[in-house]
Amino acid sequence: MYTQTVMEHFMKPHNVGEIEQADGVGEVGNATCGDIMRITLKIKDDKIEDIKFKTFGCAAAIATSSMVTDLAKGKSLEEAGRITNKDVAAALEGLPPIKMHCSNLAATALKAAIRDYRKGQGIDPGENEPEGHDEADCGCEDDHHHEA
Repeated sequence: MYTQTVMEHFMKPHNVGEIEQADGVGEVGNATCGDIMRITLKIKDDKIEDIKFKTFGCAAAIATSSMVTDLAKGKSLEEAGRITNKDVAAALEGLPPIKMHCSNLAATALKAAIRDYRKGQGIDPGENEPEGHDEADCGCEDDHHHEA
């Protein structure tokens, strides 16, 4: 059911925890399955210097959280903000269709943390800032994601 990469990120997830005095915090959940993801960021020179996550959820939710932190760490906020659920799923070498919403939650939590950082800095995220949930990319049938 799951790829070896998914299982590795589930069994030994990377970047687990929470950054004290984080520069940005993003928390999202899925009311249907009960998954909750929280991502915290430390930003330096407009780059993600450190990123941690705490996730309550299934193996796919934990693996996607781990992978999105790996993908975002060291990237500029602009680069990290372009990470999509498809990028996360591809980096994990695929997810079962029924679990694609987990990759969307991970990307959404990252985007929410970036928005939180920008708001805290007095920076208007602007109209072009991704809001996270993209029904066309999600694989879900309804708009069940929300910021917690």
